[in-house]
Amino acid sequence: MTDSALFHGYVTLQARGTVTLPAELRKHLRLDEPGAQLELTERDDGVLELRVALPVPANERWFWEERWQAGEHEVDAHVGAGEVSRFDGPEEFLASLDDS
Repeated sequence: MTDSALFHGYVTLQARGTVTLPAELRKHLRLDEPGAQLELTERDDGVLELRVALPVPANERWFWEERWQAGEHEVDAHVGAGEVSRFDGPEEFLASLDDS
């Protein structure tokens, strides 16, 4: 499934009210991740809307990727060791770049 493709299909409502989403759709929407939920809204026109509710908003997912978190841990180690510089303003910071 490409990012521009939209899924259309039918699912069966099981006896206990269970609906199984196709594996391709679950993977594409990252619903196979722990904690993933669907928000269900009943509209006045009889339409049921399902919205993906991931534990981490999609536009913040980059922050939680392994590579980015490794960098965050590295920064935390530098800060913890006191390996930081403080500047009184942007001019002082920019001047420090010229000195290096």
